[in-house]
Amino acid sequence: MSRDVSILSWNIQFGLGMDGRVDLPRIAAACRAMGDADVLCFQEVSDGFGALAPGAEADQAAALAALFPGHAPVFVPAVDRPGDGRRLRFGNMILSRLPVLDAIAHALPRPADASVISMQRNALEAVVATGAGALRVVTTHLEYHSLAQRRAQADRLVVLEAEWAARDAAPAPAGKGPYGALPPVAGTVLCGDFNFPLDEASYAATTAPGAYADAWPVLHGSRPHDPTCGVHDRRQWPQGGHARDFFLVSARLAPRLRALAVDVATDASDHQPLLLSLSC
Repeated sequence: MSRDVSILSWNIQFGLGMDGRVDLPRIAAACRAMGDADVLCFQEVSDGFGALAPGAEADQAAALAALFPGHAPVFVPAVDRPGDGRRLRFGNMILSRLPVLDAIAHALPRPADASVISMQRNALEAVVATGAGALRVVTTHLEYHSLAQRRAQADRLVVLEAEWAARDAAPAPAGKGPYGALPPVAGTVLCGDFNFPLDEASYAATTAPGAYADAWPVLHGSRPHDPTCGVHDRRQWPQGGHARDFFLVSARLAPRLRALAVDVATDASDHQPLLLSLSC
């Protein structure tokens, strides 16, 4: 039986709030205040990178999994480096109450750009089971410093959607073991911190016909996007509040969208959480 499925997306800035404290229970409380999300997509989850802030040295993936015990964790970091007796990891995480049928991390391109600092980025995919079939949920965090890398990563996400759509429309025959087939996938929900504003060419490329539909105008028409960044942090974001975190969906999922809200009140991160609901 189909029902509405809710997905939350948030760049949690490794739990660093505007008071200078890393506080993951505060992150969890803000998520629950928005609603009881079936799937949570977090960006900037740290494990061992204490140089970022006191508290970021902890295994935040394990801590977040403990804070949401009813959700299965999927953490495949984009950055995985040697540390003092441990691995240092950083990237995207998905926690799902819905059964996770498949999980894949897609490395995103990082063309040479010697003019700025940058890090490896990825798109983390989880295929989850809903009452009406399978749904692909993907979360990502594109490069901030390099425009060239960010555009290449946006273009790769468009290519991925074309590949997913083609496979969803004509699934391969099933085999044994890892060749086993997944149930038909209804489409893709792509969310995260894209690091491009609405007037950047990368936004136009990802929302062009045949790519993704931006859930905000689908649901809110011509109403301007609520700000998702720079609302409370004017040191990192002197331009003030603006949108650079989005929910993008396969065009065939657009009719299933039900609601999209942004919590502009919380200052538990430099970004704001977004909650999408869709019929599944």
